[in-house]
Amino acid sequence: MQYSVCIDDTDMPGTPGTGWLLDRICHTIESDGMGTCSPISRHQLFVHEKIPFTSHNSAMCVEITLSPGHTRSELIEFMAATLEKKSEPGADPGLCVTGPLSPEARQALIRFGRAAKVQIASKDQAYDLARELDIHLSEHGGTGGGVIGAIAGTGLQMSGNDGRYRGWYHLGNPGDPVRVEDLRAYPFIDNVVTKTGEPLPPDTLVRIGSEKTKTVRLGFNRVVVATKVEDEKTQDISYRLITKKEAKAY
Repeated sequence: MQYSVCIDDTDMPGTPGTGWLLDRICHTIESDGMGTCSPISRHQLFVHEKIPFTSHNSAMCVEITLSPGHTRSELIEFMAATLEKKSEPGADPGLCVTGPLSPEARQALIRFGRAAKVQIASKDQAYDLARELDIHLSEHGGTGGGVIGAIAGTGLQMSGNDGRYRGWYHLGNPGDPVRVEDLRAYPFIDNVVTKTGEPLPPDTLVRIGSEKTKTVRLGFNRVVVATKVEDEKTQDISYRLITKKEAKAY
């Protein structure tokens, strides 16, 4: 059985981030044979002076497939105990765990996530939705405000078209041309797409940027995004990988 898991607000300034903690959790799950974990995705939420957050107000999500003999209750118990033990003092950690949902429930969760990117949400709203959809939502320290980001991040991850994956990749020297089919050969790249999500043909040449590359979540895939080069001198090279700043749009 596969579960969507999202945590938020486990860190404090100057400490390892929530993504780091979720990575450690996934390592333990896999090394102990409890299950397998997908790549971790980061989902940006609304930044506002009335919303307490450590650095960027983002939630971290992963999909976990449990091994035979392991249960949802066991997963939740393990996640909760780890958050209570490993979250930083002063943090407000929250946890959301969902299994298969109806199309209507998925859409309700996605709507909540998208709204949380542009407006302030409350704990009451988060818990009301969790009860309505019968999904697990719990707080594990501090004010517990992380439950808002945890359920919102779950919705955004479930939409399939939001978030950046954890980690940066060096794909070549700045300015080097590389074919889309060669980029797709990397195990961490499902496709190369335009900013509007359209896949580029395999023989398309793409210019490597001056920064490391981050994959983003589009169409439920792990992709790198390229944009047209507005330079007539490039001739056969008409695309470049987006910059770190441009990747923040995801």
